Amino acid sequence: MDRSDYLKEKLKQSLENEEDLMRSYLIIAEKVHNNEELQTRLREFAEGNAKRSQQLIHELNQFH
Repeated sequence: MDRSDYLKEKLKQSLENEEDLMRSYLIIAEKVHNNEELQTRLREFAEGNAKRSQQLIHELNQFH
């Protein structure tokens, strides 16, 4: 595996991690009913993950 392949693989792993976290935060936020502040923070965390995911996708597209 050359350096470029290694970097692509790490970026793909990071993207998967960000997407998993985003889903988890949204699922938890939907289950929180008695704490609006926590619900808001969890959704904001998910938005941050979505933005990082888009950045990672952009970086991965640079390899094609």
